[in-house]
Amino acid sequence: MKKQRNLQERMKKRHKEARAALVKSQEEIKRQADRSKKETEEYRVGDKVLISMKDFSMELMKKAMKKLTEKFIGPYVVKKIVSENTVELELPVLLRIHLVVNVRRIVKYRE
Repeated sequence: MKKQRNLQERMKKRHKEARAALVKSQEEIKRQADRSKKETEEYRVGDKVLISMKDFSMELMKKAMKKLTEKFIGPYVVKKIVSENTVELELPVLLRIHLVVNVRRIVKYRE
């Protein structure tokens, strides 16, 4: 009977220690992940934005030298907020990209 209680107490103690170690490691991982995150800018319908050319294919850039192309194109108007990470833009048909764009690919236009 005494051995069982000792075993139970040791198991509970080890369980608490393991739980504390897990919580500590989770907090450390979250701290490191949050360090690389930056605040996303909030966009409203009607805001003017520039689109990054970073992810465009050379075909869309008309085979121009990557070095000489603009980093951003626009300004274009935000038509709709789809979610906190995506917005729908009013784009010309000739641009031939999807109207819904991730906020990481756009920046606010400053006049």
